[in-house]
Amino acid sequence: MAAQTKGLCKYCGKEYTKGGMLRHLASCKKRIDRLEKETGKTRCGYFEIVLYGRYDKDYWLIVEVSENATLKALDQFIRDIWVECCGHLSAFDIGGVSYEVMPETDSFWGPPAKSMNYKLKDVLTVGQTITYEYDFGSTTELILNIHSYRVGVRKNEKIVLLSRNNARKIVCSQCGKKEAEWIDPLNYYEEKPFWCEECLRKARTEGDETEDWDVPEYFLKVCNSPRMGVCGYEGSDRYPDQFEPDEE
Repeated sequence: MAAQTKGLCKYCGKEYTKGGMLRHLASCKKRIDRLEKETGKTRCGYFEIVLYGRYDKDYWLIVEVSENATLKALDQFIRDIWVECCGHLSAFDIGGVSYEVMPETDSFWGPPAKSMNYKLKDVLTVGQTITYEYDFGSTTELILNIHSYRVGVRKNEKIVLLSRNNARKIVCSQCGKKEAEWIDPLNYYEEKPFWCEECLRKARTEGDETEDWDVPEYFLKVCNSPRMGVCGYEGSDRYPDQFEPDEE
């Protein structure tokens, strides 16, 4: 069995697998201390949600989301950190009900979808497993597990990233030595889709490194996302591939 990917705790920086991180977050002393020091009279519920790629579980996120946040806000977070490339449509499936940004009202093909304006507290319960799809053509599918729920001081920040898998070190398919920087989406499912800059330079200049060269327009950047190599996705503009814990 291949080694599971690991990630860093937001509060203390310790490294665990996804399962280990879920157990750690429940007892992390620095997190508990931080929560105990929060002040404010208004209380709010928070869901801890685990997200991972349906077909590649090595990509994962653990987030804490206010129960008053909407599905639309969660959709935007997922877009910002993992999937947004060309403004495609998306949808959550919760208990067989589809929630979309622009739901169709026509019921010809079955019950119409609902909007994403519902608050999480109105549609989620602990223990649920729901699905998310982005782009109904070249679809990226995610699984979301509603892991736990707590009540605490209400904060302005509706979604907090607690941990994510460390950026994966993907080796160049050509030389088998250097870290890959580019992916050829046309050969993603073939034997050698990944390229380091040195191998790509040699291939583009036929070994004459004095010649000018450029990256093929259709090549995409290697990134820490289950949407890597799909459509025009080249990573997040808001979140770095490598998650950094809070500073002391």
